[in-house]
Amino acid sequence: MTLDQWRRGAGTALSFTTFGLGGVIIGVVIAPLLFVLVPATELRRRWMRRLIQLAFRAFIGLMRSVGVLRYEMENIDLLQRPGLLILANHPSLIDVIFLVAHTRHADCIVNGALAHNPFTRGPIKAAGYITNKDPETVLAAAKASMARGNSLILFPEGTRTAPGGQVHCRRGGANIALRTGTSITPVLILCEPVTLTKGEPWYHIPEKQIHIKLKVMEDLRVAQDKHKPPRQQAVELTRWLNDYFNKELEQFRHERDTRPVAGNKAHDYRHSGA
Repeated sequence: MTLDQWRRGAGTALSFTTFGLGGVIIGVVIAPLLFVLVPATELRRRWMRRLIQLAFRAFIGLMRSVGVLRYEMENIDLLQRPGLLILANHPSLIDVIFLVAHTRHADCIVNGALAHNPFTRGPIKAAGYITNKDPETVLAAAKASMARGNSLILFPEGTRTAPGGQVHCRRGGANIALRTGTSITPVLILCEPVTLTKGEPWYHIPEKQIHIKLKVMEDLRVAQDKHKPPRQQAVELTRWLNDYFNKELEQFRHERDTRPVAGNKAHDYRHSGA
């Protein structure tokens, strides 16, 4: 490794060590105090989510200050609106940190395994984040959360995007949009060079500094068709979302004009709905 990689490696170790310790402190010290001092469940969750948001902003600031990464964000103020359904591609481990750090009253659908991780289970439980154990339970919890003004963050692929691969959404995001009648707020995320992918350890330091680009797109209205069964609608909307993300990411990646190209499914969907 080069001297610069060693330097960024030390910064990465410091950042993730701080992140882990912060998770333990929140789970072991702060969360129990909130359970005692704030008996109202929803208020307690709001306070915990705000604390997590501030902690994530601090984590991003730490990674930037030690030279691990730099980032650019477009239209980020759009995430301050209440009751959003935010769907994003998922190229790296830290995507959710950027989204939660900049979304007002952020709620998340998280992998059930994280609820048992010693570094994350405390904050997840105290914040009341939704775990993806049962699809019907997730749908009910998502609808209730957005009705309370929370914004739901979801990676519709269900896992991190394969490096250089296409986005392949599962039906979860489409089902939530259709069942709740909520427009979709798409977010495009690029991570260059590719790093922190699924199965890649944090200590694999890329040759260059990480560059995160995040762009919040205009809302996509979801139109329901009463003549089609819910499953068929979800399948069709998922196909639209696959095409939408792959077309828009291609344009974003090559820094071309990001206006939709007439004739592709992303353009049709954006203007006519599902």
